[in-house]
Amino acid sequence: MTAHEYRAWSTGSYARAIHAPQRAPSLSLCDAEGWSSPLDLERWCARADAADRTVLRRCTGRVLDIGCGAGRMVEALAGRGHHVLGIDVCPVAVITAASRGGSAVSKSVFEPLPDEGRWGTALLIDGNIGIGGEPRRLLQRIREVIAPEGLLLVETDPGDVDERRRVRIHSGQGPVSAVFPWAVVGATALRRHAMASGWTEAERWTSGRGRHFVALRACR
Repeated sequence: MTAHEYRAWSTGSYARAIHAPQRAPSLSLCDAEGWSSPLDLERWCARADAADRTVLRRCTGRVLDIGCGAGRMVEALAGRGHHVLGIDVCPVAVITAASRGGSAVSKSVFEPLPDEGRWGTALLIDGNIGIGGEPRRLLQRIREVIAPEGLLLVETDPGDVDERRRVRIHSGQGPVSAVFPWAVVGATALRRHAMASGWTEAERWTSGRGRHFVALRACR
């Protein structure tokens, strides 16, 4: 994770929006070529919904939520009796997750993490496969964190895409962060990256709201 990416998510408009999503302006990721992807903060800060529950049902063992945001998945997993930890570079997000009864720490996935090699399941939800802009590097790092034959549950783009972009966070039409790398990955591309990074695809599914997910199993 670059310094610009770290600052984009840990301070400024995004951090303020996590603190008060109902009063936040519309935020999105945009690049210089006209590509744009909205940040669905209202949903991210709400309770886990029906699509999220399809992910929750597949979690086994100790769960690490990478890029946990406001902590809806952490909250829901804790409510189901899981040992769960959220990690996020945004201190406001970590505080919010903790206030919902979850456990979270302010860390990047690329930093040393608690209990490395012992997590039964890891989550990359809400487009977090884009973190760092290099999917294979991210998948290889998570392979180090997860337990042998552990599970990684990934939310993918609905399209057949595999893109590297240089983006900024925008508030309305104006940029509010420096440029940082991001990746946009569909299910087919994820399978390709997974096979090169020590994972095998175990399952794909789509929720009723058109959200797409893939389960990856760590190979021995």
